[in-house]
Amino acid sequence: MKLSVVMPVYNERHTIRDILSQVRAVDLEKEIVCVDDFSTDGTWEILQEEAKNGTRVLRHSQNMGKGAAVRTGLERVEGDVVIIQDADLEYDPQDYHALLDPIRSGQAKVVYGSRFLGSRRDMAGLHSFGNQLVTATTNLLFGVALTDMETCYKVFTADVAGKIRLTSPRWGFDPEITARILKLGHRIHEVPINYRGREHSAGKKLSWKDGFTVMFTLLRCRLSD
Repeated sequence: MKLSVVMPVYNERHTIRDILSQVRAVDLEKEIVCVDDFSTDGTWEILQEEAKNGTRVLRHSQNMGKGAAVRTGLERVEGDVVIIQDADLEYDPQDYHALLDPIRSGQAKVVYGSRFLGSRRDMAGLHSFGNQLVTATTNLLFGVALTDMETCYKVFTADVAGKIRLTSPRWGFDPEITARILKLGHRIHEVPINYRGREHSAGKKLSWKDGFTVMFTLLRCRLSD
């Protein structure tokens, strides 16, 4: 089983080398597909160097958003299973094995890594509340019982990836991909993961205002095809 790691990247020059090193260190057959969303801080130059180590690097000609970067990556994957990996250091790639186990055993085709089932450190109270609110809204609209819809660690088989139609270019990506998966009839299996949050001063880009985008996207996807 070959794993495709799709990594959307925007202005992460302080962490990109470390996260790529951590991903490479995981003992799995894999490819790493980095999509640079028109970084302006030197990240792209670092990625060009990392390409010499076998990382596949792509770049948008303008900043289009995380959702657009993920979509670009999904269009290029060659593995049997896909995982989304943020370019910061909040998530631990050593959790890949636990995330893949339900797929290997045939329990599920889609697995999410839940921060609320595992070890969660340094998550701001407002961030935690916002995550629980949008997850509860997802559960209400789609009749499921998720604990962490907004998690970065979304894992699915290549055949599922090929059927997901994504249109949200920015922070609507998480609710849209979740809604599309659920409307395809797939159950989302959750496993505990390790998480260590960072503050906006350290480069975190999500803000409370993005919660409105998430809520609107959930409603749009629930009411549309």
